[in-house]
Amino acid sequence: MTLDDRKKLSKLYLRGDRPQDIADQLGVHVATVYNELKRGDTGKLDKNMRQGYSAPLAQKRLYESLKRRGHRTAAAAK
Repeated sequence: MTLDDRKKLSKLYLRGDRPQDIADQLGVHVATVYNELKRGDTGKLDKNMRQGYSAPLAQKRLYESLKRRGHRTAAAAK
């Protein structure tokens, strides 16, 4: 997902849309939405009393995860 996709997810989620509806609108699997909500969890509740979601936080955590992976050689990838 791109940052723009994450911002759309955030807007739809805050509006109160169900994860399945969000997945349909973004063209992704519902599991992707749930994984993304977990990645961007703020640790607080939003106005709908659901876990809070932050698109910039999710993007930051994604980049941190990619950095931790490091560079893999061709032999290590097999």
